[in-house]
Amino acid sequence: MASPPRQRERNPGTTEQTQESAGERACDECGSGTLVKSEDQGELVCDECGLIVEGTNIDHGPEWRAFNHSERQNKSRVGAPTTQTMHDKGLTTSIDWKNQDAYGRSLSSDKRNQMRRLRKWQERIRTKDAGERNLQFALSETDRMASSLGIPRSVREVACVMYRRALDEDLIRGRSIEGVATSTLYAACRMEGIPRSLEEVSGVSRVERKEIGRTYRYVAQELGLEMEPVNPKKYVPRFCSELELSEEVQAKANEIIDTTTEQGLLSGKSPTGYAAAAIYAASLLCNEKKTQREVSDVAQVTEVTIRNRYQEQIEAMGIHE
Repeated sequence: MASPPRQRERNPGTTEQTQESAGERACDECGSGTLVKSEDQGELVCDECGLIVEGTNIDHGPEWRAFNHSERQNKSRVGAPTTQTMHDKGLTTSIDWKNQDAYGRSLSSDKRNQMRRLRKWQERIRTKDAGERNLQFALSETDRMASSLGIPRSVREVACVMYRRALDEDLIRGRSIEGVATSTLYAACRMEGIPRSLEEVSGVSRVERKEIGRTYRYVAQELGLEMEPVNPKKYVPRFCSELELSEEVQAKANEIIDTTTEQGLLSGKSPTGYAAAAIYAASLLCNEKKTQREVSDVAQVTEVTIRNRYQEQIEAMGIHE
């Protein structure tokens, strides 16, 4: 007796690709032209009757099975993703500094000396020329400054991509590597909406503030970066947090900024100084007084700037001292 055709229940968790093969191939059992290729099993199945038309296809998937997205992610065996924050994009190997074997046991003296030599030569061969060494130094400086400023990883990636563009277009010539790296980091912060002032960036850099500003304007112009003016309200939450002020003060400071901005007072003013003056005025109105010195230390602006912006804002708000 001929055995009945072997059938298989379709697994709803598998990824399938439907082939409308009416003119190419049809099911031997029901004649349907709708065949389904199961990518996890490597079989060609009829979508109508479930007959396995072909079961000798090569399965290019992994040897393990997964029935949902979470299982598939947990069983995935891939390396770390490529990153723009490293000069080789993270594709080369590195030798760990820990002098231990795979089981956590300490290495012998001879093995430690051997690993030290291998580690040294590994670092040397990762950079094949002076250009790669300069790129490695610039990206390491970018990472150091970003860590000091608490900048997220995504913004660091943008800054490193921007530096690579500047390097490809030969904008580094005649300028310091640190200056260009700092200016691209500042530009990335502005593009991604991360409130970091030029004073804060220059505080963690080894380059003067004037050079950073000059290099930033040059790089932004040459790369065609479209920078919108910084909104002072973006500085308010961080400044209020450092000053330990309540949400009431923060809301009042935002209200002052919105009202005075509508009257055109923000034009030509420093956003950090404008935000600092609004916070100072809001602290007085909410009976959580902070001195001008305390606010100026947090915002890294002078007390004169705070006083000038404060007088303008309270006059625009119609508040009399």
